[in-house]
Amino acid sequence: MESRAEGFAPVLRFLTPFLLLPSFIVLIGCASSGDGPASEADAHLTKEMFERGFEDVEAFYITRPDLSQLAMAGMQQLTSLDPDIAAVRIDNQVNLSVNQQTVDSFSIQSDYKADDWGKLTAKLTDEAITKSPKLGQTPVEKIYEAMFTGVVSKLDPFSRYASAEAARENRAVRDGFGGIGVRISVEDGVVRVISVMHYTPAERMGLKRDDVIVKIDGQSTEGLSQSDVVDRLRGPVDSTISLAVKRADVPDPIHITLVRSHVVPETVSYRRDGDIAYLRIYSFNSETSDSLKRSIYDAKTEIGPRLAGYVLDLRDNPGGLLNQSVATANLFLEDGRIVSTHGRHPDSHQYFEATGGDIADGRPIVVLIDGNSASAAEIVAAALQDNGRAVVVGTNSYGKGTVQTVLAMPNKGEIVLTWARFHAPSGYTLHHLGVLPTICTSGRSDPDKLVQDLVFGRLTPVPTAQRNAVNPEDTAALDALRKTCPARTNDSPVDMEVAEHLLHQPTLFASAMRLAEPPSTAANDEQANDDIPALIPALVN
Repeated sequence: MESRAEGFAPVLRFLTPFLLLPSFIVLIGCASSGDGPASEADAHLTKEMFERGFEDVEAFYITRPDLSQLAMAGMQQLTSLDPDIAAVRIDNQVNLSVNQQTVDSFSIQSDYKADDWGKLTAKLTDEAITKSPKLGQTPVEKIYEAMFTGVVSKLDPFSRYASAEAARENRAVRDGFGGIGVRISVEDGVVRVISVMHYTPAERMGLKRDDVIVKIDGQSTEGLSQSDVVDRLRGPVDSTISLAVKRADVPDPIHITLVRSHVVPETVSYRRDGDIAYLRIYSFNSETSDSLKRSIYDAKTEIGPRLAGYVLDLRDNPGGLLNQSVATANLFLEDGRIVSTHGRHPDSHQYFEATGGDIADGRPIVVLIDGNSASAAEIVAAALQDNGRAVVVGTNSYGKGTVQTVLAMPNKGEIVLTWARFHAPSGYTLHHLGVLPTICTSGRSDPDKLVQDLVFGRLTPVPTAQRNAVNPEDTAALDALRKTCPARTNDSPVDMEVAEHLLHQPTLFASAMRLAEPPSTAANDEQANDDIPALIPALVN
C-alpha cells in the first residue's frame, strides 16, 4: 500500500489500493507500541490523529460523509472503555458527562470542517482522560482504536482502523518482512515448523516441516509464546540468526546459522495433474504475480509440450492488492481492458489495460471460483472471462466490488477507506453481484452429466446483457441474477473434474467459451458511470 500501486498516480502520502486484506497462517510478530496509560498521551498527537482521520474520510471516502455523525460515533465509544463516561450531543453542543453528571460542554459551529471536528474530538478525549481514572490508565492506542472503530462503523464493512501494531502486521503480510521463511506453531511449549516457504533462507539451509526449534541464538524456546518466537525469528534483513533444531530420527540437535532475508508470505501453489498445470492463488500480496509467473515456468519445464492447459483456482481467495490482481490478469492477456475503478476522489478514476504477452501461449485456461472468491480474485476472473481468455467454472463469487486505500496515521497506524468501485472490462460493476460463472456447478454432483448438458446445448448461457444493463443500486435485480447460480462456500470436486474435461477437449472448451460472450460495447465505462449517480460528481472509491 504506501503509494506505489501500478497504474495509480502517486497522491500525497498514501494510496495503495487493495481489495480485501488476506488472512495468513504466518504470524508476524512485532513489538508493542503505545503501552503507556492514556493519561501520558501526547495531547498534540491526539489532536493530529483526529484531525487527519476526519480530513482523510472527508477527502477519500467513496461518498461524502456526515462528519458530525462520525465524530459522535467516535466520541460515544469512550463509553465502551469506561461505562461511567458519556458524550451526548444536544443541539449545537456536545456534553461530556461522568456518572450522568455533565462535567464539560463543547460548542459546535454550523460551518465545522474536518479539522474542526478533529479538534473537538481531541479536546473531548483529553478531557475525558482527565476526568476518568479508568481512561487515564488505558493505553492510548486502545483509546484510538475504540474511537476510530466507532468512526468507521458508520461507513461500510470494508473501511476500518488498524492500530500501530496491527498496521505493522498488515504491512508485513502485504509487503514482507525480515525473516527466515518458516510458518510455526507453538503447542504445549513446543515450537514446531509447520511449513517452509520456497526461495527463503530456511529452505536453502535445509529446515523441514515438523522440525522442532529448541533454541534461538542460544536461548531456549521453552515457555515462549508464539508471538515471542516470531519476534525472535524476525529481524533486519542480512542479520544472522542461529537455531538449534530437533529432527525426528536424528539423535542430537542440529545447529543451523541463517542470514535473514526479505520474506513475503507465499500466496501461490503449483502441482502437476497429468498434463494439466494446477495453480492455486490463496490471496494477492506484493509477490503474487511474480510467484505465479515462476510457477507457470515450472509447469512448462515439468510438463513440456504435452501441457494441455491451466487451472487457475481462485476459490476461497479473499483478495488483496489491486495492482497484483491487474498484474495477474495481465500475464494471460495480449490486449484489452482488465478493470477500471471509479469513486469520488479524482485520482480514483483509473483504467488498467493489458500490455501484451500471454505467458500461457494461448493454451486454454479454466478459472475456478466460489462464494468466497472476492475482490482481487473477482477482478482476475472477470477480466479473463470478459476478454474471452478463460472459462469460469464454479458458483457465483462473493460480490465485493470496492477498492480500499490505506492511509498512514501519525501514530504509525492506518485508516483503511473504501474509495472506489471497480468495473469489469465489459462495464458492469461487480459490487453485490460478483462474477457469474460460465459453467455453474451449484447443486450439481455429476460432472459427466454436466459435460453432457454442455455438449447438447442444455446449459443456460451467462445472462450477460441483463447483467451489464442492471442498475448497480438495484439490489433486488442483482440478487435475482445471483440466484441463477447460488454461491457455494466449500470446494467441490465437480469443479476440477469439469475443468479437466474442458482442457482435454478443445471443442468442448470452445463451446463453453461461447456461453459467456459479453455484449459488444453493452456497457462501457461511460455507461457504467451513468448508472451510479450517487458517486458523481466527485467519484471516489
